[in-house]
Amino acid sequence: MAAVSARLPVFPWDKLEPYKATAAAHPDGIVDLSVGTPVDPVPQLIRSALVAAADSPGYPTVWGTPALRDAITGWLRGRLGASAAGHRNVLPVVGSKELVAWLPTQLGLGPGDKVAYPRLAYPTYEVGARLCGAEAVVYDDPTELDPAGLKLLWLNSPSNPTGAVIPKDELVRIVAWAREHSVLVFSDECYLELGWEAEPVSVLHDDVCGGSYEGLVAVHSLSKRSNLAGYRAAFIAGDADVLGELLEIRKHGGMMTPAPVQAATVAALGDDAHVAEQRARYAARRTALRAALEAHGFRVEHSEASLYLWVTRDEPCWDTVAHLAGLGILVAPGDFYGEAGARHVRVAFTATDERVDAAVKRLA
Repeated sequence: MAAVSARLPVFPWDKLEPYKATAAAHPDGIVDLSVGTPVDPVPQLIRSALVAAADSPGYPTVWGTPALRDAITGWLRGRLGASAAGHRNVLPVVGSKELVAWLPTQLGLGPGDKVAYPRLAYPTYEVGARLCGAEAVVYDDPTELDPAGLKLLWLNSPSNPTGAVIPKDELVRIVAWAREHSVLVFSDECYLELGWEAEPVSVLHDDVCGGSYEGLVAVHSLSKRSNLAGYRAAFIAGDADVLGELLEIRKHGGMMTPAPVQAATVAALGDDAHVAEQRARYAARRTALRAALEAHGFRVEHSEASLYLWVTRDEPCWDTVAHLAGLGILVAPGDFYGEAGARHVRVAFTATDERVDAAVKRLA
């Protein structure tokens, strides 16, 4: 066990604890804008579906119920423009972080193989590579990578942490390059429904992939769009051969989404009203925080989508973290996401309206 844990970086959030204590000492309490965790209620129709399925004494299936697969494929066709999606193109997973962390291992990767991800990125991409002993490689433009030994290419659009969106024509170019070099692409699209100044596009869109999912898999989560982080409701979609292999592995590993969560996911994917309502909440918080940060001397970069503002005062990120902690506001330092973020911080707008209002007043 020690040998495995020794492969991993220090868990980054532990480094924030002293700053969290400083922020918590503010007379009006902490405004925690560090972790992008949902705080708003789970929509009632989803809770009702969960409760209705609560009497589920038997084991659920790893592939999910036919109703769940219908709901996912219907959403893929209607929302992502993936017109050819069928049951063999979908697989429920137990939250997207689990999938990201263990995917390289489940793909059979190891020493001598390469896993590539953006230079500024969600730390779990690197963790997944390290867990299986593969080489982690960062990129600015994936098509400039040496494809020799490159077995897994992570895309992330909209990006965590920057909120940047990969344009459709760029996705087309990247997909063509990956297919030319037989590189498997996994596209993390968990923030796809939260575009503000750009319209995110999936790699599974007909215009991007040409109606074929060969070598392509998209990762989606209901944590953000439906406030279901606590449910661990997510799925992957794309290449039937890749998903079929993962299904066999995950059946042996018992990686089953609980039956009540499967039922709740069906309800969530079948309703657009709650998604629009939650988007409106986030839009208002984003607008208020952006204006307050800019007035305070911050520059907002990228941030076209997702639940974060990527900001800088052109100083070391930990200096910014300390400054804001002194105001009772906790944010995430940019270097959590790679050395390229050393002069930025990530500001989540997932706090309640009351806490966002408090942050705005303090920044003023």
